[in-house]
Amino acid sequence: MVTDKRPPVPGPVPPPPPRGNPGRREPSQVIRRDPNYRPPPPNQWPPNPPTPQRRPAPPPPPPRRSAQPPPAPPPRRSAPPRPAPPRPAPPRPAPGRPAPPPPPVARKKPRRARRWFRIALVCLLMLFVAGVALGVWVDSSLTRIPALTDYSDRPAQGRGTTWLLVGSDGRQDLTPEQQAELTTGGDLGASRTDTILLVHLPGLGSGTAATMVSIPRDSYVPIPEYGNDKINAAFSVGGPQLLARTVELATGLRVDHYAEIGFGGFAGLVDAVGGVWMCPAEPINDPLAGIDLPAGCQELDGRNALGFVRSRATPRADLDRMVNQRLFMSALVERASSPSVLLNPLRWYPMARAASDTLTVNEGDHIWDLARLGWALRGDLTTITVPIGDFAENGSGSIVEWDSDAAGRLFTALNSDAPIPQDVLDAANP
Repeated sequence: MVTDKRPPVPGPVPPPPPRGNPGRREPSQVIRRDPNYRPPPPNQWPPNPPTPQRRPAPPPPPPRRSAQPPPAPPPRRSAPPRPAPPRPAPPRPAPGRPAPPPPPVARKKPRRARRWFRIALVCLLMLFVAGVALGVWVDSSLTRIPALTDYSDRPAQGRGTTWLLVGSDGRQDLTPEQQAELTTGGDLGASRTDTILLVHLPGLGSGTAATMVSIPRDSYVPIPEYGNDKINAAFSVGGPQLLARTVELATGLRVDHYAEIGFGGFAGLVDAVGGVWMCPAEPINDPLAGIDLPAGCQELDGRNALGFVRSRATPRADLDRMVNQRLFMSALVERASSPSVLLNPLRWYPMARAASDTLTVNEGDHIWDLARLGWALRGDLTTITVPIGDFAENGSGSIVEWDSDAAGRLFTALNSDAPIPQDVLDAANP
């Protein structure tokens, strides 16, 4: 008989069979228990495995102070550009022949550059059309007179172009108030010339500069059909026609163009361009001209500019006045042709209107002739006075006699576009 000494397997033990059952037989083999085995107490029957302890629940998370936006998704990567299809290889040149140059690569101009180019082109075209329209209007508004006439002994045409510029003291178009403001001294009857200038422009291809010659108004010269007298008397008795003829016969130069301006027109033209800067070396106080100018650079308005070119209250009287007239004429042209005037409609329109209302020209003169004159005056310019031989007195009053030899050489040089001799320049600018 075998005894099982192994420990019992934990678990429920089947209840013993009921006693007294006669029909059931004992098994053939009887398993005996270990004598040392003790059953568990009745309160622990049946034995159960220990129940595992549950873990405590985690504490709830603390509340979030501020809601944070969800993180931005990563940027999408753009697909790589597809490679351009390969260009076909150029054909290989035949052996013995040079390879042809590669075709030039055409570059496309940006559209923005084309647009700005078109805008600039349109603006330039509009400026050109406006300039042409303004020139036509000014040219049609100029006052024209037959100042230059033909006569039997008129000098032959020389080289270059000669202008006769006249500033008259006519007061007919001024009101009494304007005469008092400009200190013109009232209406004195027939007009006289306060300024006589000859401007010679050299011909094309000439290497000489333009020349501006002042003719003293008291120059004692022959006046056709009137005898010898002051040159401004020719304007008083015969107007522009007799003055131009007298100048031509006295100088031997043929006058090609004529321009005249009066007191009121001169002051209005200066005001239209916004004034002109002048720098007198000495103060000028002239009650007859209505000015009291200090020495030094200053801007002159129309009233003061008129007094400046008329005044003889200087040490050399008429000589200084002619110098001031030439200086002011050059400064006026420089101011009128400056960008601050030409590009400013508030300046060039009043200037053009003042010029058209106050300038008197010959019948054949036009605005483009005046434009060429202005361009020549703002460039290289020689300014002189007719060489003077003596100051004298006679029945005509104080007169100026020319140095006939030096004056003759001066006008001969101008007539042939030749350089003026240096000794003549020295005599003309004492």
